[in-house]
Amino acid sequence: MSEAELPAAQPRPWLRMMGRITLAFVVLLAIAAFLYENISEARDRRFHPMPGRLIDVGGYRMHVDCTGQGTPTVVLDSGLGDSYLSWHKVQPQIASFTRVCSYDRAGLGYSDSSPQPRTSKVMAEELHALLQTAGISPPYILVGHSMGGYNIRLFAGIYRSEVGGMVLVDSSHPEQEKRFPQALNDLDKTWVREQEFLAFSMPFGIPRLLGFCDQNGAVRAADCNFHSTREGVRELKAISESAAQTASAGSLGDLPLAVLSHDPDQPEPDLPEDLVKPTHDAWQQMQNELAQLSSRSTHVIAKNSGHYIQIDRPDLVIEAIHRVVDQPPQADSR
Repeated sequence: MSEAELPAAQPRPWLRMMGRITLAFVVLLAIAAFLYENISEARDRRFHPMPGRLIDVGGYRMHVDCTGQGTPTVVLDSGLGDSYLSWHKVQPQIASFTRVCSYDRAGLGYSDSSPQPRTSKVMAEELHALLQTAGISPPYILVGHSMGGYNIRLFAGIYRSEVGGMVLVDSSHPEQEKRFPQALNDLDKTWVREQEFLAFSMPFGIPRLLGFCDQNGAVRAADCNFHSTREGVRELKAISESAAQTASAGSLGDLPLAVLSHDPDQPEPDLPEDLVKPTHDAWQQMQNELAQLSSRSTHVIAKNSGHYIQIDRPDLVIEAIHRVVDQPPQADSR
């Protein structure tokens, strides 16, 4: 019998059966994981209901939580990927002397996702739409942590007449990517990939199972969900564009400004030892430059505090906000 006449090899029935069983098992496992994540999210939110309100800002809703009475209104803007809860140690104390509002940017926490790009200019415009639609009238004292500093600087640039003062809490600087050591920027690329993995795996409960979600139920309810991790990645990928937008915002003139910077003796976790000094030297120089944005500024180094000064030293953040709130308007020099 010639080679051409040999019968073709037939797949073994047991291999086909094993393949089907494996595929069915993977599908059932994915469905079970998806149900686990959704049930867990629903349970967290049932036991830790959302404070404040959801406001429709044109086809999607944004979450805002206002407490206290008085004017001006203090508006708190969180860092990259963070929800309103990053201010939980600060907001109750501010509410004792004026009105204060924390909120979730679109896609984070309790807010719906936005179809717009996640750049700081867009986020500043969305914040303005939220405040206007919610009936929260100016003047505003804007407080921004980390990347939130970009957002509030652009807000002040666009809506200057509505802003009465500003507090930058270890705020990002538009040139930080250029001034930080290149090795640190390489680490940031690794961080992007890690965040992308979290966003991809969150619908299947993997970060929750691995213990990446916070032990605090209220934090889990706001932050441990698919849309928050996805939007955090979108903000992270747009950070260079947000920095460029902020660089064009210019100075703040005579706007009352308080700058808070973290303790240079408190290195960031997981930062390689050889990068600690050049990174902190560059950061402190950039913080000094932020304090020069206004002719009416103060600059405080938050001793014993890392990047999250509102968590490590909330007393300093509250004091800085109080000073800006109490600062009288600049006399007209014309």
